Amino acid sequence: MKLILASGNRGKLREFREAFGPGLLSFSELMEPFEIVEDADSFAGNALIKARTIYDRLGPGHLVISDDSGISVPLLGGVPGIYSARYAGEGADDKANLRKLIEELKKRGARRTPAYYTAAIAIVGEKGEYVVHGWMHGDVIDEARGEKGFGYDPIFIPEGYDQSLGELDEAIKAEISHRAKAIELAKPIIGMLQRKF
Repeated sequence: MKLILASGNRGKLREFREAFGPGLLSFSELMEPFEIVEDADSFAGNALIKARTIYDRLGPGHLVISDDSGISVPLLGGVPGIYSARYAGEGADDKANLRKLIEELKKRGARRTPAYYTAAIAIVGEKGEYVVHGWMHGDVIDEARGEKGFGYDPIFIPEGYDQSLGELDEAIKAEISHRAKAIELAKPIIGMLQRKF
């Protein structure tokens, strides 16, 4: 049974291959990439949309995994949340999204405020659908620090640390990240589903 990642993102593919082995394939290695409309109102819903869409095209004999993730700032009413990747508008890049979040913090005079990352991983196969979540709590600050990571990493300081994710070593980030936590929860489910075949 083939394990398929419903993403063409190279960074994600590398991260998931480290967890599940080199046999994991990106869906874009099996078919022409196409746009999937993610219009659910939750991370879990969007992850399921992606995994279901790819599974429906590939069918039995495949186990499709997908993730949806983002950052939420309670002070801002939970935004950007599921809109993290397009917070500054459709087609916005990481830097534009980061700038907008910093601007919103400054408007409220918040130099530092609680925030958290969420990762939802969906697993879809002929034996059913499963979703697991991982979280990473900390604070966001009103200035970017560090060049590592991507997205909102330069302004996020994880709980128990003094540096932003943009400054922390990749090995530390890999241990504490929301996606790493969700992957650990997904592993036994995927193992169970693979044993059924």
